[in-house]
Amino acid sequence: MRIFLWFVMLLLLGPLCKVRAQAHAANDTILLGGIVVNGDTLAMVYLDDVDILDRLPRKWARKQAAYNKLRYNVYKTYPYAVIAAGVLKDVYKNLEYIPEGKARKKYMKEVERDLKAKFKGELENLTISQGQVLVKLINRQTGRNCYSIIKEVKGGFNAVIYQSVALLFNNNLKRAYDPTGDDRDIESIVQELEAANYYRYQQYQQQSRRN
Repeated sequence: MRIFLWFVMLLLLGPLCKVRAQAHAANDTILLGGIVVNGDTLAMVYLDDVDILDRLPRKWARKQAAYNKLRYNVYKTYPYAVIAAGVLKDVYKNLEYIPEGKARKKYMKEVERDLKAKFKGELENLTISQGQVLVKLINRQTGRNCYSIIKEVKGGFNAVIYQSVALLFNNNLKRAYDPTGDDRDIESIVQELEAANYYRYQQYQQQSRRN
């Protein structure tokens, strides 16, 4: 029954649609370019270029995914490494005028308290892989590994404790940054990041030299 009703509607409305199409044909005309192929005239339009890419082999897809993850981690942790280098420089500069003893310990506690207040929540949210990248970037920015920094600032015992905890999370505070070897991908990403923020980075470097 439903099919019959559709058939009747088509019979009734078909001629009406045809009349309307003819009535509006003059106004609905769209001019197109055309070409003649074997005696037939065909419409011709220009379409935007489209790149058709095949899927990467599984091996290269995994490598690309790993690189994208590393790039994200570098972009996330690099600012902390730059800040750490600046803070460490200020600390060493100020320690030259603070004698050994209670005054120096008090100063270091104040620095540690200020850093915790500013970055504790952010640093606690870093993943293990991001922590590994941060350790390398701090070494890159300061020229010293994190173990030696902690040892000098907080003492040898604390440095051993921090190193023990880091090793549990597959990290190593004594690890040296190797820009031409194991860390060449990180170095490439850092250079990309610095190039993208070239003027800001140069301003920071000039300010650091003046200080």
